[in-house]
Amino acid sequence: MFADLLPWLGLGAILIALVAAVTLAVLGFPALLGKPVSPARLSPAIRTLVIAAAAAMLVLEAGLATDAFNLAYVADNHRTGTPALFTIAAGWAALEGSIVLWGLVLAGYIWLFGRTTARGGTGGAGGPGAGALSILGIIAAFWFGLMATAANPFAVCTAAGEGAGCALSSWAPWSAADAPWDGRGANPLLQNHFLMIIHPPVLYLGYVGMSVPFAIAMASLAAARPGGGGPAPGAWVKITRRWTLGAWSFLTAGILLGGWWSYEVLGWGGYWAWDPVENASFIPWLLATAFLHSAVVQARRGVLASWNYVLVIGVFAATILGTFLTRSGVVASVHSFTQSAIGPILLGFLIATLAGSLALFAARAHRIGAAPRLDSLVSREGAFLLNNLLLAVFGFAVLAGTLFPLAAEAFSDAAVGVGRPFFDRWAVPLSYGLLLAMGLGPITPYRAARPQVMRERLRVPLLISSATTATVVLLVTRNRHVIIVAFLTSLAAAAILRHLDSLVRARRRKTGERTGTALLKLAGADPGFWGGQISHLGVAILAIGIAASANLSAGGELQLAPGESARLAGYELLYESPFFRQESNRSVTGARIAVTRDGREVAVLAPRLNLYPNSAQPIVTPAVHSTFRRDLYISLTRLDSGGLTADLHVYPLQWMVWLGGLVTAAGAGASLLAVRRRAPAGDRPRETADA
Repeated sequence: MFADLLPWLGLGAILIALVAAVTLAVLGFPALLGKPVSPARLSPAIRTLVIAAAAAMLVLEAGLATDAFNLAYVADNHRTGTPALFTIAAGWAALEGSIVLWGLVLAGYIWLFGRTTARGGTGGAGGPGAGALSILGIIAAFWFGLMATAANPFAVCTAAGEGAGCALSSWAPWSAADAPWDGRGANPLLQNHFLMIIHPPVLYLGYVGMSVPFAIAMASLAAARPGGGGPAPGAWVKITRRWTLGAWSFLTAGILLGGWWSYEVLGWGGYWAWDPVENASFIPWLLATAFLHSAVVQARRGVLASWNYVLVIGVFAATILGTFLTRSGVVASVHSFTQSAIGPILLGFLIATLAGSLALFAARAHRIGAAPRLDSLVSREGAFLLNNLLLAVFGFAVLAGTLFPLAAEAFSDAAVGVGRPFFDRWAVPLSYGLLLAMGLGPITPYRAARPQVMRERLRVPLLISSATTATVVLLVTRNRHVIIVAFLTSLAAAAILRHLDSLVRARRRKTGERTGTALLKLAGADPGFWGGQISHLGVAILAIGIAASANLSAGGELQLAPGESARLAGYELLYESPFFRQESNRSVTGARIAVTRDGREVAVLAPRLNLYPNSAQPIVTPAVHSTFRRDLYISLTRLDSGGLTADLHVYPLQWMVWLGGLVTAAGAGASLLAVRRRAPAGDRPRETADA
C-alpha cells in the first residue's frame, strides 16, 4: 500500500515545488525592473519550494529503502541486499535521481540567499536580492519542470524486464504497475566505494551554488538604470564574491573527491585522465577562480567590471554545459549517465541562458561605467590581469579539447579523439605561469610596484627557492618538471611566509604584542586576504604532489603463483594466497600479498575483483599502502588457480595531492569569515591591504 502512494507523493511534491518556483519568479520580477520588492513577500514561496524539494528527495529515498520496485527508478537502480549507505547513494546514482538532488541543493541555496536578503545582506528591497531570487526562481522552475516531464523519477514500472529492472514505464502514477520482484541494481562502479556517498553531493554544492552569483549579476545588470533605482555600481561584485567563494570551496572539494574515487576504484593508478566529464567540472572551476581574483581588483580599484560580468556568465553556462555532457549521453565516460531524452532540453536551456544573459549584458554595458586605466602593468592589478588571462586561456583550451571530438563527429561522422598529450601540452606551461603569478601577485603593491620594493620583498624568497631547487637537483631528481615546480612553489610559499613575518614584526613593534597574539589579530583583521593565502599554499602543496607522482613514479607487471615472490620498485612482494567471500551485494575474489622493504614487512595488501549481479565483468578494486614518502598501488588484472597478474605502481608524495586539494578548499572557507568579521579600517595593517 505504501509503495502505491510513493508515485503520487513524489510527483505531487515536484509539482508543488514547480508552482512555488514559478511564483517566486513572478513575485520577484518587479525588482528586475528597478522596483522595490519586500523580501517578506517572497518568503512563503521560498519555504514551500524548500519543503517540497526536500519531500521529493525523501520520497525517493523511502522508495529505495523499502524496495518499492513499482517505481521504475528504484527497479533500475536498486537491488535487495544493497548496503544501507549505497542504498542512500542510489538516490543520485542515475539521471532522474541526480536531478532531484540538484533541485534540493538549489532550493537550499535559494533559502539561504532569501534569509540573507531578508536580513539586508544584499541591500534589502533596493538591492539585487529580490531580483536575484526571481532569476533563481526561473532556474528552479526549469529543473523542477524537467523532473515533472522528461526526467520524472517517480514514473511507474508498467512492465517488468527479464530477470530484473523495468522494461517499460509510464509517467502517470495511476498506471497499473507490474513491478519486478527484484531490482537491477546501481552501476557497480557507483557502489564500490564509500566516496560515492560523499563526492556527488559535495560536487553539486559547488556546481549548483554557481547559480547564485549568476542570479546576482543578472539582477544587477537588469536594475542598472539611468538616474539610480538599482544597486550602487560595483556593489554586486562584493556580494557575488562571497557566494562564489562558498560554491568554489565545495567545487574544489568535489573535484578532489572525484579524483580520489578514481584513484581508489578504477584501478588504472591515476586520479585525473582529462575525461570529458572531469573537464566539465574543471572548466567552471577555472573561470570561477579567475572571477574570485578579478573581483578583488574591482572592489578595490574599480577595474575589470565588464570582464567580471562575462566571467560570472561563463561560470554558470559552464555548469549547464557540464550537466549536458554528463546527462545527455553524448560522451562516453565512466562518470556520465546513459543516453537520455533530456540532452536537447539541456542544450536548449544552455543556448537560452547564453543568449539572454549576453543580450542583457550588451544592452547594459554602457551603464556599467568606464573603468579607470591601470597605472602600471607591474602592479597587483597587473598580476591579477595575468592570472585572469592564463585561467581564461586554460579554460578555453580544456573546452576546445573536450568539444572538438563532438563537433568533428557531428559534422563529419568521423570519430576523433583528443587525448592526454593535447591537454598536457597546454596545461603544463599554463600551470607554471599560474604558479608564478600566485607567488608574485600577493606581494606586489597596487597601482605601481617600485623596483626597490619588489627587490626587498623578493630577495629572501628567491634565496629560499634557489636553495630548495638546488637541494632537489642534488639529492632527489633532475627531472625538469619537478625542478620547475620546486622552484615556483617554494618561491610562492616563501613569499607568503616572508610577507606574513614582516607584518607580524611591524605589528609587534607598534603594539608590543607577543608573536602569537600579533599573528592571530593580523589574520583576524583581514581573513579574506589570509584565507586566499591558505588556498595558495594548498595549491603549492598540490602542485608538488602532482609533479612528483606524475614524473617520479615507477612500476611494472607482476605475475606470481601462490608462494612465489618478486622484487619490483624496491619492494619484495610475496603472493600468500587467494581468498573469496560472498557479501550481500557482491562476490569478492582477492589475493593476499605480503610486502617487505629492506627486509622488513610493511604491509599485507589485498587487491580484489568485485563481481556484482548486474555486471558480467568484475570491478577492479586496487589495494593502496600509503606512507609519507610514497604510495604502493597494486591492481589485479587476472586471478585464477594458476596465479595472479597485477599492475604495481609506486607514486612518490601522493598524499600531497589530497592534502593540497583539501587545504585549497579550506582556504576559501576561511575567506568567508570576512563576511562576519571585518576589522575597522584603522585596525587593518596598511601592508596587508596594499601588498
